[in-house]
Amino acid sequence: MSHAQFFQHVRRYYPITTESEQAWAGLLKEKMYRKGELLVTEGQVPRKFAFICSGLAYQSFLPPEGEMIIKYFFPENRLAASVSATMTGTASNFAITAIEHTTVLEYDFSAFRKLVDTHQDIALFYINYLEKHWVVEKEPLEIAFRSDTAATRYQQFLLSHEHIIPRLKKYHIASYLGITPTQLSRIISGK
Repeated sequence: MSHAQFFQHVRRYYPITTESEQAWAGLLKEKMYRKGELLVTEGQVPRKFAFICSGLAYQSFLPPEGEMIIKYFFPENRLAASVSATMTGTASNFAITAIEHTTVLEYDFSAFRKLVDTHQDIALFYINYLEKHWVVEKEPLEIAFRSDTAATRYQQFLLSHEHIIPRLKKYHIASYLGITPTQLSRIISGK
């Protein structure tokens, strides 16, 4: 596992310098999570962000009554974190679970924030990343979940997640769409 994959991904958002790369590389620790293992536990105060090098994870929560709800999937080349809880130092409302054996590069968020304060290029990466994934991508999803039918949400899911669909179970997809596996089967069969 090389840091090259990580920094190639970072540079898609902003061209950080070699000096900044070296400073950030000093924070990176490789870790392997087995299928079903938690990267973040619901109720825990998370301290790290994890870059998915290989594997797949999902972010979920369990309402007091009802079935697990999957909020987000983290495939390769994505940062997996309970972002608001990590940023505020509060307990996470979500768990992040490995769907398959997953290798990550983790880094401590408070140490990273110090880099953001001292390296303008890392700060610009951070702003661009947050804007794309936690604002631009998130808003249309929230609107769709309030206004679109389950069948429409499923069609959108097929388009936006086609690269990971073969790696998911039907219950993962149903949970993400906010429906039961039986409802999903009906949508798929067109009944």
